[in-house]
Amino acid sequence: MGYKVAVVGATGVVGHEMLNILAERQFPADEVIAVASRRSQGTEVSFGDRVLKVKALENTDFSDVDICLMSAGGATSKEWSPKIAAAGAVVIDNSSAWRYDADVPLVVPEVNADAAAGFRKKGIIANPNCSTAQLVVPLKPLHERARIKRVVVSTYQSVSGAGKEGMDELDRQTKGIYSLQDVEAKKFTKRIAFNVIPHIDVFMDDGSTKEEWKMVAETKKILDPKIKVHATCVRVPVFIGHSEAVNIEFEEPLSTDEARRILSRAPGCLVVDKREPGGYATPFECAGEDATYISRLRDDPTVENGLAMWVVSDNLRKGAALNAVQIAETLLKHNLIEAKRKAA
Repeated sequence: MGYKVAVVGATGVVGHEMLNILAERQFPADEVIAVASRRSQGTEVSFGDRVLKVKALENTDFSDVDICLMSAGGATSKEWSPKIAAAGAVVIDNSSAWRYDADVPLVVPEVNADAAAGFRKKGIIANPNCSTAQLVVPLKPLHERARIKRVVVSTYQSVSGAGKEGMDELDRQTKGIYSLQDVEAKKFTKRIAFNVIPHIDVFMDDGSTKEEWKMVAETKKILDPKIKVHATCVRVPVFIGHSEAVNIEFEEPLSTDEARRILSRAPGCLVVDKREPGGYATPFECAGEDATYISRLRDDPTVENGLAMWVVSDNLRKGAALNAVQIAETLLKHNLIEAKRKAA
């Protein structure tokens, strides 16, 4: 028999995408249940060609659940993930609640799939921040070849990274501007329509934002603690898809042509790099796609052994839902779990 999978936060943007991807990839589940807060109980959500009725988290029995995809926010995960794990399910959490816990693996399957086996300590696997996930996918094969010393990254992050409220605010403000109405900023600190905001998450004592700190800490945990990382994270008026301008300094020489060949063969990467108008990827093309797109590969002559590139990915998929499902697939591929019903 197959597995029983729970999606917690099923009514949210990422939860909805998790259900879509489970169906698209034909995950071997005999049963999928949709779970959310009590106020969403009874709401209907789509799963492939089926409709699921949402169960309330507080009333759900997880004792026969094998895998729980958690996308309900940090506070909810802090409270519920240990309880769900104690019931015997492996929790794959999309929030920041467990990413920096030394006993919880932080996994991007194309980069560090072997780390998933560490779930046994707490029964939880953490999904990285969306901007980190798409960064480390192309960094991994380049690091294996020439050893990365330093990464400087500037992000151009879509409003869907802030959830449905962020998408609604961009839509509302854009319509308001075109109809010559005053617009109000509620979700974001400043107007997002026809603007960019160099501020994501809270400010920290050193002047960086927590989003920037996340990229530093997570890249080190996933890829290599010796790599120096500096990030500037910016919210832009794009609905779906994060973009990143990345400058890399290597220990060893690496030509642009070799980097292009390496990335063309790397799992999860798709190189779109023609030096002509339109010969590069943008968020518009990557929306709804699984790959991490790499464009604008070129030498960075300001440092020794420098390389620059442009990285684009669908933040709701590789940055969140797809990565979580890929982690679940990794558990099955490496025989790290067994379906409870089969075991019984």
